[in-house]
Amino acid sequence: MITLLDYGAGNVRSVRNAIRTLGYEVIDAKSSADILVADKLIFPGVGSFGSVMNQLRKDGFDQALKQRISQNKPFLGICVALQAFFDGSEESPGVEGLGIIPGMVRRFPESAGAVPQIGWNDLKLVSDCSLFKKYNQEKMYFVHSYYAEKRNVSDEWLVATTDYGHEFVSGICRGNIAALQFHPEKSGQAGLNILHNFLKSDEITVSKRPQKDSQKKTSLGKRIIACLDVRSNDNGDLVVTKGDQYDVRESGEVRNLGKPVELAKRYFDEGADEITFLNITAFRDFPLSDQPMLEVLKQSSENVFVPLTIGGGIREFTDSDGRYYSALDVASEYFRSGADKISIGSDAVTTVEMVLESGKKDGSSSIEQISHVYGAQAVVISVDPRRVYVNSPDETVHQVIETEFPGPNGEKYCWYQCTVKGGREGRDVDVIQLVTICESLGAGEILLNCIDRDGTNSGFDIELVNHVKSAVSIPVIASSGAGKPDHFSEVFLKTDTDAALAAGIFHRKEVEIAEVKQEIASHNIPVRK
Repeated sequence: MITLLDYGAGNVRSVRNAIRTLGYEVIDAKSSADILVADKLIFPGVGSFGSVMNQLRKDGFDQALKQRISQNKPFLGICVALQAFFDGSEESPGVEGLGIIPGMVRRFPESAGAVPQIGWNDLKLVSDCSLFKKYNQEKMYFVHSYYAEKRNVSDEWLVATTDYGHEFVSGICRGNIAALQFHPEKSGQAGLNILHNFLKSDEITVSKRPQKDSQKKTSLGKRIIACLDVRSNDNGDLVVTKGDQYDVRESGEVRNLGKPVELAKRYFDEGADEITFLNITAFRDFPLSDQPMLEVLKQSSENVFVPLTIGGGIREFTDSDGRYYSALDVASEYFRSGADKISIGSDAVTTVEMVLESGKKDGSSSIEQISHVYGAQAVVISVDPRRVYVNSPDETVHQVIETEFPGPNGEKYCWYQCTVKGGREGRDVDVIQLVTICESLGAGEILLNCIDRDGTNSGFDIELVNHVKSAVSIPVIASSGAGKPDHFSEVFLKTDTDAALAAGIFHRKEVEIAEVKQEIASHNIPVRK
């Protein structure tokens, strides 16, 4: 029997599903005694360092954890659970960790790259550890802004390191106590193998490897993301659809490209690095617990072991019974149902308008609230900009670019106007205002759509991607316009974008994900195989 330390944080459903998929029963630790007597304990650290440690102390679990670790009883920590071994973290000043390993957890400097690190990176094993039996140099999924410094970890603990700007600790183990900075439950079959090695063995064995002068630096791979626009059709069924410049109807009917759960499983099997669900139907009459997309997430997370993002409807609302839900309530329910990240769209535009009007942030926005509890890496901002052409930068107060693609009247400049309501309504906010303010509010990633390119199969808007990447330090996902594998290599070669997303060409099998990855790899661009 496997015991899961579920302290009410984010997506622990995926860990639970992974354990069951591997053939083991799992129960939740409900008391300190459960932690101490468990045959094997898994601590899936999800959320910010402070929220995790404060909840552990509130529940009285921190001392039980320290006692179990001192007794060398089988234990596996994931992500923030590794960071909890240390004295504290720059993420949450004043909040004490478990203090098992001396030192502070640090934030990645901007020189490392986009922060948070989100994506698939390699491991450098410095020990022969039974957890990594049959590990074949596969990339693992990381999502974090803070890291443990290698210099703080003694040889008796250090098992694996990874590079992101500089070398950091990605795995520790001493006796039967282990913790991983990456998410094995989100790292595909390779990650499940590591988790299985922990579950099936009575003990963890570690032997030190001979020291080498150097190992090749690891590299963060570019991500290929499959996007599923989900809405109800005229019969009330949830279907995956795709618009042509956001128009999802064809001959009066909603385009039906498949069922969301089935397509998500297909994309996992085909090698997608992440899967994004965008709910483009408002389900405001339902109580939160009955929201249709919750069931989509629950079912998908049973068989899909890469990250899942859910967007659409992440805002406060009152249901038909008169019950009020905050945006944090909505996000929490999605996380508990299997989402790893939530995506905020129109509500982000409204928030930015309020900040621009007041000149300050007050902590009340959905972005701030969700980021505070779950960490910046859990908050994605979905932006729907469109070009507005001008003859001269003097014609607008907004940030313009000089474009290689003149407007209908020969205009050489344009700015990108943010839109809401599925691109139907433009607002007096430009894309740079939106992304920079959202980053300051605590967002951890930008999903950069482009209304002008959506459904055109003409390639990503390279000018837009460079425009946004130059303004933020968080990861950016390029979206809209992909029509062939060359478009993906083009956006990675001509911009510093961190990921690229597509929908229709994957749904209709016009392009296979494997084709895209082969094309990218042919240009020596790192990508998960």
